[in-house]
Amino acid sequence: MSTVKIGKLTEVDVRDLWKHEQYDFSNWLAKEENIKLLDDEIGLTLMDINKEVYIGSYRCDLVAKDETTGQIVIIENQLEATNHDHLGKIITYAAGLDAKTIIWIVKEAREEHKAAIEWLNNNSSEEIGFFLIELHAYKINDSLPAPMFKVVEKPNNFTKTSKLFG
Repeated sequence: MSTVKIGKLTEVDVRDLWKHEQYDFSNWLAKEENIKLLDDEIGLTLMDINKEVYIGSYRCDLVAKDETTGQIVIIENQLEATNHDHLGKIITYAAGLDAKTIIWIVKEAREEHKAAIEWLNNNSSEEIGFFLIELHAYKINDSLPAPMFKVVEKPNNFTKTSKLFG
């Protein structure tokens, strides 16, 4: 009788992996192989990634285009719990860049902000969509940590094909 050995899955604090949002996480996410991890989770194909794009005197973490639609996508990173400051930022950046897809990546999504993103999706035009995504990281025993994007809120009836044909 053989015994199957299995490892123990443990969560790693994302702040242990990326100390600084702008210099560490945004730079990591902007790389093609890493943005693909996000693409795979949300069903987009992001290209032309630009970091720290000015909107007036403010700077959006990442700005990209969706390859399928050519529309502007903004990504705001917040490696902590959601707050009103960042909620205001994503709306300001979306307005300033006429973004159609807004992605807010956070360490923890508070209930109030989940409700706010759901409300925005329910009350804005169908061409505009908000994603609220939690970033987690895990390892098995002494393995390298692996990131995981968890979609907390997304646009209603969002699929890549609906953007192509709707």
